Amino acid sequence: MEMESAAKLALALPEVGGGTAETGQVGFEVGGKALAWSYLARPAPKAARVLVPGVLAVRCAKEMKALLLEAAPDRFFTDDHYRNYPAVLVRLSAIEADELEGLLRGAWKTVAPTAVKKRHPHV
Repeated sequence: MEMESAAKLALALPEVGGGTAETGQVGFEVGGKALAWSYLARPAPKAARVLVPGVLAVRCAKEMKALLLEAAPDRFFTDDHYRNYPAVLVRLSAIEADELEGLLRGAWKTVAPTAVKKRHPHV
């Protein structure tokens, strides 16, 4: 899957905004809360973070993250920066659209404000 396709899936969710910056970084939010964004890795300790193409960080519950990491390490991973953070790193080349759509929908449900959820109960 390409980042452009992932962006379309994220932006198809109700009231999600965001997109791609000139730097190539992407970010998507609902109600001011981030649900998915570009992965910036640190190539060496204390080095500046650099964009990793084809990897998307997606918000999820820590319990879900643990399950994803164990079940499909070819698709999902983490690093020291994200180790205790409620988001999982997704290799877009290894994931199908329907699986990413479900993950993004879960992120939406996790971060969307109550008022937004009430306006879109079908999500």
